[in-house]
Amino acid sequence: MQVFRGFRHPGVAPACALTIGNFDGVHRGHQAMLALLQTEARHRGLPSCVLTFEPHPRDYFAAVTKKPDLAPARIGTLRDKLTELAACGVAQTIVLPFDGRLASQSPDEFIQNVLIDGLGARYVLVGDDFRFGAKRAGDYAMLDAAGDAHGFDVARMNSYEVHGLRVSSSAVREALAEGRMADAHHLLGRPYTISGHVVHGRKLGRALGASEPGKDDGFRTLNLRFKHWKPAASGIFAVLVHGLADQPLPGVANLGVRPSLDANDVNAGRVLLETHCLEWPSHLGAEGAYGKIVRVELLHKLHDELRYTSLEALTAGIAKDGRDARAFFASTHAETHRQTTRDRI
Repeated sequence: MQVFRGFRHPGVAPACALTIGNFDGVHRGHQAMLALLQTEARHRGLPSCVLTFEPHPRDYFAAVTKKPDLAPARIGTLRDKLTELAACGVAQTIVLPFDGRLASQSPDEFIQNVLIDGLGARYVLVGDDFRFGAKRAGDYAMLDAAGDAHGFDVARMNSYEVHGLRVSSSAVREALAEGRMADAHHLLGRPYTISGHVVHGRKLGRALGASEPGKDDGFRTLNLRFKHWKPAASGIFAVLVHGLADQPLPGVANLGVRPSLDANDVNAGRVLLETHCLEWPSHLGAEGAYGKIVRVELLHKLHDELRYTSLEALTAGIAKDGRDARAFFASTHAETHRQTTRDRI
């Protein structure tokens, strides 16, 4: 999949079958829409194209109005969004910066400047609640009329439901906020994951729980920055880590701002996914994970973030979280074994 920041690039296809949206989480509803887009693109001999926005329009208006509550919790990072869009077979994605200039465009200007002149849209697929242009004044009827006038087809996809439940980014955010990871998995069609480069931290974890003073064999962690201040999920989780070994590695992770650490933390103020592998891969040594891209599956929430009053209490808390994560994986393995046995009978 080709990715472009804006559409003023020579590599952007001169014509396309297009869908527009934020696609936060790329959930099962999004996947159904992208499958339809692929079908229509093949039928017309066009590349499929997703137009998405960064920042999220509601992030922009939250900043402009100084009302942070207007910003939605973010399900995934831009990296994860692009990965999932590519997995759905999208040919190109345009990441359009959402700024004051774009926000002030009238619906007619957006159609002319972006859809026609910018992307050469020949087919446009939108959701049933799609709005566009300044003050969200544009709707499906306006877009459909513009298609008739300018020679592109317009289609609308109704809400996607599973067992009567509307699949939406809002539903995924609610499940993640409440720690219902199995429900999030069901809505997404896959485990909830966060990926990124492993970055340096204070390296405090390796000293905590060390076998003896001065040794760095304690709770080594993989630090991934979540590049949004308001993640949909937060807390302590049992996880699987992909990208460090031939098999996924079980671990325990903290997603949040680590309230027990002080301002000297090099990642202070940033949301971080901090993962301790229950069995650290020996081939990595102490420094071998930095710079690698890993993918972390958040499988089961253990509890919310806690503030510990001392390093001793923090050490004990991390150790307990590790034991609880091991218990979760042991119970999961036992249940899988029981299910396999039942299937054979």
